[in-house]
Amino acid sequence: MSATGHVCDPGTYWTVPDPTRLATAIRLRAVRMVAPLGFGYLGQALSSAEQVAALFTVLRPGRDRLVCSPGHYVIAIFAAAAELGILDEEAVRGYGQDGSPVEAIGTERSPVADYVCGSLGQGLSAAAGFALSDRLRKHDRRTFAMVSDGELEEGQVWEAAMFAAHHRLSRLTVLLDANNSQVDGPVDTITTIEPIAAKWAAFGWDAVDLDGHDVGAVIRALTGAGDGDKPSVLINRTSTTHGLHCLPPDADGHFIKLPPELAARAEAELLARLAGRDD
Repeated sequence: MSATGHVCDPGTYWTVPDPTRLATAIRLRAVRMVAPLGFGYLGQALSSAEQVAALFTVLRPGRDRLVCSPGHYVIAIFAAAAELGILDEEAVRGYGQDGSPVEAIGTERSPVADYVCGSLGQGLSAAAGFALSDRLRKHDRRTFAMVSDGELEEGQVWEAAMFAAHHRLSRLTVLLDANNSQVDGPVDTITTIEPIAAKWAAFGWDAVDLDGHDVGAVIRALTGAGDGDKPSVLINRTSTTHGLHCLPPDADGHFIKLPPELAARAEAELLARLAGRDD
């Protein structure tokens, strides 16, 4: 894939033989992408690695759509795409650099995902539009949207949720990363958003609560979503430090500092895991 292609583009192709290994590889790639900068959105890759690995396992290349609503989560999508050979290495090395299409905070110009939102809270609206358009055009496509729990503070998310339920957009599935982290601190100290599943269900969605770090569970939930006549939301309970034991206890999950020594330890830990050795 070129630096401007998207997963729904005809001719795009990849396979995921081992989703668990891909999740670890996403973490390693993300560490290597952030390390030259010394800080960045590593926590979002750590919390969403299994979800992204599951997505690329279930997504049908060249057909289904992927929307990333929180633009800083695109690091995990870029990492997966590089690992699967659908984003070239030169492009990945430009992550976060001035003028690079592989941006630290994605935009509508970002490669790989079919739509990336720089401003929070807008992705579900785009995903619902894609799903409705595909239905009207009689296209056999599913639309998957990555959404963060902090975005649930945005009214536009709930307007889009009502719209999708009203139109019974059953080919639309949301992966909600419930990591309880946002720039101002833990989400539950800013706004009470629980009970998340009950709220989505009340809006007319099929909602399931699950361990977002169990890649098999996420794959099964993604595979089963869309069988009924409602849109689906998977509420993935996660942590912004999961999968990296070397991070300090006070690591800021939203924007992790990664000095050279810590980056080296993180890379060694993940390489050992990929080699099948104990951490």
